[in-house]
Amino acid sequence: MLEVQHLAVNYRGVVAVEDISFCLDPGEIVGIIGPNGAGKSSLIKAILGLIPIERGIVKFRSRALSRQLGEVAYIPQRTQIDWDYPITVQNVVMMARIRHRSLFNASSNQSKRIVQEALKRVAIWELRDRPIGELSGGQQQRVFLAQALAQEAELFLFDEPFVGVDKKTEAMLFEVFDELKSSGKILLVVGHELRETAREYDRFLLINKKLIANGSHSEVITPKNLQAAYGDNVIFLNRISRSSMEGGQCPP
Repeated sequence: MLEVQHLAVNYRGVVAVEDISFCLDPGEIVGIIGPNGAGKSSLIKAILGLIPIERGIVKFRSRALSRQLGEVAYIPQRTQIDWDYPITVQNVVMMARIRHRSLFNASSNQSKRIVQEALKRVAIWELRDRPIGELSGGQQQRVFLAQALAQEAELFLFDEPFVGVDKKTEAMLFEVFDELKSSGKILLVVGHELRETAREYDRFLLINKKLIANGSHSEVITPKNLQAAYGDNVIFLNRISRSSMEGGQCPP
């Protein structure tokens, strides 16, 4: 279980995240939704320790997540990646093997096999020697999905993975998500456009600096919750199709 307790982030007096608590169980795909500037990316980065927190606790399997970062795969927004950096597709994915193993083991036959399998799973093995800057947006996202798979993590955090990708890549992402879910992994995904994909998630966290709702689609997407999160700008989420997903809260 991933446990986030009373997490808060403050940038020089400006509140980015305020007192957010929730739990995620193995085998769950959970979407984080909310308006622009709601703190969705800040929440992900705070969980990972990439930005300082004002207060709060983040635990994974009852231990501090900061001591288990080798168990976490993080896919940032594409805008945060230097696509001009001179590195090939295969070497990007191989970096996942270095994160929690020695450099020697990272280049072992086993690691090479795992990287090959990951690249084939996302259908870009034939692009392995191409510089990442020469790829399309969908192909670039597949590279980092392959990197996440090669890391063999238990917890996966994705920050707007569907922005700028084609429908084929979107479908592949959800296929891989389902495979990870079936193997007991935890997936936390910052969403952007959820109208057509709401059914793919087990539950949602609706935030606007604070946690407004945590639960199934029908529990979260209500007029009251949308008004609290979006104010008068609720047209976007009012168009999300209904689903019958169920969700959970932290145990008492």
